[in-house]
Amino acid sequence: MSKSKISLKLVTPVLMGFFVMSFCDLVGIGVDRVKLEFGLSNTLAQLIPSAVFLWFFVLSVPVGILQDRIGKKNVLNLGMVITALGLLIPFLIYTFEMVLFGFALLGIGNTIVQVSANPLLVDVVPSNRRSSFLSFSQFVKAVGSMVAAPLAGVFAAQFGDWKILFIVFGVVSILTVAWLATTKIEETRNTEKRATFASSFKLLGNGFVAVMVICIFLIVGIDVGVNAVSGQFLLGKFGSQQTLAESARSLYFFGKMLGTFGGAIMLAKLSSRKFFFWSSVLGVLSILALVVAPSEMIALVIIFIIGLGVANIFPLVFSLTVERYPKRANEISGLMIMAVSGGAVLPPLMGWVADIASVTASVFVLVASIVFILAVSLKDLKKNTQ
Repeated sequence: MSKSKISLKLVTPVLMGFFVMSFCDLVGIGVDRVKLEFGLSNTLAQLIPSAVFLWFFVLSVPVGILQDRIGKKNVLNLGMVITALGLLIPFLIYTFEMVLFGFALLGIGNTIVQVSANPLLVDVVPSNRRSSFLSFSQFVKAVGSMVAAPLAGVFAAQFGDWKILFIVFGVVSILTVAWLATTKIEETRNTEKRATFASSFKLLGNGFVAVMVICIFLIVGIDVGVNAVSGQFLLGKFGSQQTLAESARSLYFFGKMLGTFGGAIMLAKLSSRKFFFWSSVLGVLSILALVVAPSEMIALVIIFIIGLGVANIFPLVFSLTVERYPKRANEISGLMIMAVSGGAVLPPLMGWVADIASVTASVFVLVASIVFILAVSLKDLKKNTQ
């Protein structure tokens, strides 16, 4: 939009939607806690993130089409209500089957939230601040992701039940729905042509859109892979204590939080394409360093640096694509959030590699993914600097 001023009245409740978006990162805690409490194998435990992220593949494009008709704010509130339900069910009925069902609802709600929150944020900030605010939105999301593991530990220690976290986050979801529902937002709408399945998938015939969608698939796979496997990596390679191993994901999300906060500031002045490239370089170097980490403490530092490196890749890919095709924002959002299903593919693949080889070997799945992203960022940078 052409707004020149930022309205906190409009921006703040939308940013809270990104905080609710972070609740799907409970899958990392779920993998560790549920695996331990139900005695699951690595492969079976990784069905938890699959139960969440499968829905991004199934529902994203239909949700993008739906919000083209009923509006982004209405769709965002629907997603947050379903998120709250997904948090309540495994708290009330704690069996492995109900955990999978609850996390599936969490995935459905989160799919809807992610499809709607990004383009809605674009609607309420000035056009020249989109990349910056999309990075800041990921900072807000990283805050929620970072506090989840420590809060679970506090609830387990003080009340004997880590799942109280589900109730707390569920209440936050409902309060955010009420706040956003009372906020009047003027949304951009594509009045020329309504989004359809055909128009959405036809965009994949565009080479630029296609590789950017693949980048989203891989970066989310990396994000969920580090979240879900970092604890198992420390346990398997260094024999770390359970509490310390779980803290690895908090360090990762702390790195993401700092990275997105710094990115929000730097992207107000720096080229998005150069930032994309150097973020990818740091991602490659840090993930490779994790493979050869000689000690537990060094591995923890590297996990923090991985979070710092990959923090801004998702918002950069999204903003660069929408920047090129602004009138196709709903369709692009649907396709890109469909690609979040990478979080359902890479962790089970890593779990399978861990079972047949080692947890360390499974990290090479992440290496291959970030190298592809680096290649895309380099090609885009060269093409736009010639």
